[in-house]
Amino acid sequence: MSINPKKHEMPTQDAKIRATNFKEVALGYTKEIAVAEAERCLNCKNMPCVNGCPVNINIPKFIQLIKKHNFEGAYQTISQDSSLPAVCGRVCPQETQCESKCTLGIRFEPVAIGRLERFVADWHNQNQTEKQELPSKNGHRVAVVGSGPSGLTCAGDLAKKGYSVTIFEALHTAGGVLVYGIPEFRLPKTIVAKEVEALKELGVQIQTNVVIGKTLTIDELFEEGYEAIFIGSGAGLPKFMNIKGESLKGVLSANEFLTRVNLMKAYQNGSATPVQNAKHVVVVGGGNVAMDAARCAKRLGAEVTIVYRRTEKELPARKEEVEHAKEEGIQFRFLTNPTELFGDDNGFVCQMNCQRMELSTPDASGRARPVPVENSDFTIDTDCVIMSLGTSPNPLIRNTTSGLNVEKWGGIIVDEDGLTSRKGVYAGGDAVTGAATVILAMGAGKTAAASIDEYLRKKD
Repeated sequence: MSINPKKHEMPTQDAKIRATNFKEVALGYTKEIAVAEAERCLNCKNMPCVNGCPVNINIPKFIQLIKKHNFEGAYQTISQDSSLPAVCGRVCPQETQCESKCTLGIRFEPVAIGRLERFVADWHNQNQTEKQELPSKNGHRVAVVGSGPSGLTCAGDLAKKGYSVTIFEALHTAGGVLVYGIPEFRLPKTIVAKEVEALKELGVQIQTNVVIGKTLTIDELFEEGYEAIFIGSGAGLPKFMNIKGESLKGVLSANEFLTRVNLMKAYQNGSATPVQNAKHVVVVGGGNVAMDAARCAKRLGAEVTIVYRRTEKELPARKEEVEHAKEEGIQFRFLTNPTELFGDDNGFVCQMNCQRMELSTPDASGRARPVPVENSDFTIDTDCVIMSLGTSPNPLIRNTTSGLNVEKWGGIIVDEDGLTSRKGVYAGGDAVTGAATVILAMGAGKTAAASIDEYLRKKD
């Protein structure tokens, strides 16, 4: 049987239409497309794709089940290793993980593993109504700080083993970066809510509006009877350029902008947390968060430009997200670096001064450093600037917890099992690594859950 050399295309909304709404861009595979794509899998015995998955999903097995139209079986296979299949099928960078290891990819395009995972998860959510069986409790209590991907994964894995788990979330809605950081058109919030509800069915308790380090401390959680604690508080502290004019009105971090749009529904009329009705938005940065911010601003009616100090080749964002942004009419200015922001008489940003850049000879790491071109300054008119330059962990927990070793830049130091320098305290995800991917955070949550289980069983 001949193999189709290309992946089956993902059906999407028309670019001109989707640029005006917040509905999901990718429409998902049909049964027929999913089965046809699954037929491309070579079912390799050495399963290199599994090694490329941070949570080690048995990828060949679930794809073979799709071939047999056993979609629920495929879902159950994924669920053995992943607590968030509908999420991962949408936002994980499969092209640099499982799909990059696909044997078929040596000659042709790799199997669309991520698209198949999404199909299976969506099929399950639409067709299965039976509730999960509540596991028997083992008498141990564990606290999880943060309800992002690492926290949800850790909580889910422990709950399945019979632990009484409570998640403490600082915001008013569970989901962490999945609800405040990723736009509705990439990850519908109903999907996140369904994954959270599945954890509640397992007995996981979720307390919102609790800021650990302020409302409660790590020490107080132990005093309340929790025997182990997992810190998955993410990296929500935004970085800025520290250039003149950054304090002007209309200059926001991507974190604030996306939180207002995604979690606070600022795109809806009458929102209690609106965003500025900007006409000319400039987004500084080139990662996935920059693409998300730019595409949200476009949907709010602005003309949007992304400025990035390197070339398109160096863009860290997923290729698919960059292509979608271009299709939606977002402009890119490469080799461009802001140097100063100017305001009008009312204190609102109105202009950005930039320098043109060029790439130097690659350094020891192999990456070329951007350097300014002399006498190349120019200005861009703008009434809103969104800084998307990365984030770091909030210092609140480390400043209120004794005996917790951290990196100079703020990340919590852990060993290979996720254990911190303090007994009974584990950590993972962006709180440890800095901003990274959803699936890597999930992998850290999974590792920590296994370590906590071993630690508490030894206590018994």
